[in-house]
Amino acid sequence: MESALTFTVTDADTAAAVGSGSLPVLGTPRLLAWCEAATCAALEPTLPEGSTSVGTRVDLEHLAASPVGQEVEVTASASYVDGRLHRFTVAARHVGGSSPGRVVGTGEITRVVVDAERFLSRL
Repeated sequence: MESALTFTVTDADTAAAVGSGSLPVLGTPRLLAWCEAATCAALEPTLPEGSTSVGTRVDLEHLAASPVGQEVEVTASASYVDGRLHRFTVAARHVGGSSPGRVVGTGEITRVVVDAERFLSRL
């Protein structure tokens, strides 16, 4: 299971906009959201009818700044599967710009497949 998604950093994605700092560069919470989106995209085609996945664990290192306008490719690759548990290795890299290929972030995200209706009934 793999996926690759490409995003462009906008003003709404900056640390200043998402409340994780004051600089006009990609905020860590947005990077995390993009990484989670990549894991969902990788897992989605395999999900049984009525199922979804929920994130249960995140380990993410934000290694480099990305300015507004920078394209970032985020990849997710399954590294471990045990029944409903799926662990993904994630990475984000600059596409083009002044530092093509620069690693923006790396990490690991764990998701668990659940029955959506049953999960929501427990709230």
